[in-house]
Amino acid sequence: MSNKSLYLLQSNFSTTPAVVAKLEKMYSPEDSVILMGESVLQLELPFFQQLHCIYVLDTDAEVLADKDVKNMQIISYAEFADICLTHTRCIRLN
Repeated sequence: MSNKSLYLLQSNFSTTPAVVAKLEKMYSPEDSVILMGESVLQLELPFFQQLHCIYVLDTDAEVLADKDVKNMQIISYAEFADICLTHTRCIRLN
């Protein structure tokens, strides 16, 4: 297992851009990002658009009103648990 980090973005809508600015400084290409709660509404921020894949829980994806985002993967809670197990560390940003 490599030193992959999993970033959980759980910030509210208005603070998500500031949280993403912090994430940009820590993120490396082997890392993964899961958007949760209101942060999902900021999916169109430029940093998110350049990522290979952004995970969104199926319960949080409901607020997107069928937006088609090319690099978004909707996951269940079981898939969320599996993703957590494939990373060395999990970092919550809110």
